[in-house]
Amino acid sequence: MDAFSTHEVANQPPELAGTSLFDSNRPLREGVEAAGAGWALERLEAFGALAGATGFREHGRLANRFAPELRTHDRFGNRIDEVDFHPSWHEVMRSAMAHGVHNLPWRESRTGAQVARSALHSMLSQVEAGACCPLTMTFAARPALAAEPEIAQRWESGLLGTEYQPALVPPRDKAAVLIGMAMTEKQGGSDVRSNTTRAEPDGEAHRLVGHKWFCSAPMSDAFLTLAWTGRGLTCFLVPRILPDGSRNAIRIQRLKEKLGNRSNASSEIEYTGAFAEQVGEEGRGVRTIVEMVHHTRLDCVSGSTGLMREALAQALHHTAHREAFGHRLSEQPLMRSVLADLCLEVEAATVLMLRLAEAFDPDADEGERAFARIATAVAKYQVCKRAPGMIGEAMECLGGAGYVEESILPRLYREAPVNAIWEGSGNVMCLDVLRAMVREPASLEALLAEIHAADGADPRLDEASRQLEKALADP
Repeated sequence: MDAFSTHEVANQPPELAGTSLFDSNRPLREGVEAAGAGWALERLEAFGALAGATGFREHGRLANRFAPELRTHDRFGNRIDEVDFHPSWHEVMRSAMAHGVHNLPWRESRTGAQVARSALHSMLSQVEAGACCPLTMTFAARPALAAEPEIAQRWESGLLGTEYQPALVPPRDKAAVLIGMAMTEKQGGSDVRSNTTRAEPDGEAHRLVGHKWFCSAPMSDAFLTLAWTGRGLTCFLVPRILPDGSRNAIRIQRLKEKLGNRSNASSEIEYTGAFAEQVGEEGRGVRTIVEMVHHTRLDCVSGSTGLMREALAQALHHTAHREAFGHRLSEQPLMRSVLADLCLEVEAATVLMLRLAEAFDPDADEGERAFARIATAVAKYQVCKRAPGMIGEAMECLGGAGYVEESILPRLYREAPVNAIWEGSGNVMCLDVLRAMVREPASLEALLAEIHAADGADPRLDEASRQLEKALADP
């Protein structure tokens, strides 16, 4: 030390970097194999190593730190409605798409494909959850587009592509496309039947006039949206760039300034005569787009699980290196109790995530599909509601250092509420469970069968399941 040095830095943990997010996550690895996705281990190991690398983590930090910016006009006054992203956003997107985070089950239609993809999605969430939004919606758009085979066929090659191309060109000229969603409006939110956007026939297509309060990922190549026709609320596909290369009549009014999810551009838009193609039966738009929502809710579960896993990893790493009162923090009895609780919380979320993903597999039978109908809402409610509290507890394990931005815990904490709110908040999930119980009794039977499979494991669990079944007998 020189004469003016005040101290030496001591009792600080090393940087947590260069660790595979898959190999270091034993519950995830074992769960993937148990769920029949062992064939994807090499793929998951490769992405886990990439996602845990120092450089990729830094891209995640920079993408979140430097939020996207809206440019409504160019320097000459022409309306362009473009969003500029930090280069690190593009790097995260490029790597994620190369590894099939947005389409693995559609490219690999085999047992365990949905499980493997949920594992990929949860690992990406550990690094930068904002990039998950456009990837999730693209993944979920394909089942909804299946309601209109001719449109689905035209977009199929782009939906199966893995080469990220952010250029503003017609979709037919791109190796891979991204699909966004624009459903809710100012006056209604989740009550989409209060929407006012209208669709006027224009030959075989329609022209949309109206607004959307939330349009996620406005730089996507197309959007699934809802608008009124003469026969009721209908689903439409709205391309951002038209076949002749011109911009569709979609006006971005502003980007949302959000608590978290900052790297992802969420916007308010207006349709001023936007070209749109009908998807599914006229007047049955909610039913058509619910197929997309069903799949995005699966990602709410895996996304929250990833956030919780990263918070746990940071807490375990810090307490294993930091000393207090003569011992490592991880050796102190109270801290060990807290860490054990956090580990159980994350392992439970991981198991539930993988079990739910199994029910989405293409070869799932009717019983599995019935289970997914109700379990998706249950899992989304449970895991997403638990995430903020769990991450807050993990932050406490680091003390004041955990409250500092450089620790990543504040970013995780800000991010945590979004999955509980997006695609239906807690009350909407509860209503969805009730709706499934009444309209599809087989879904409740499948859920109870899943719970009763554990009968005899613990008398407390047995009593809880009896009480639950009793309560569910009266919707």
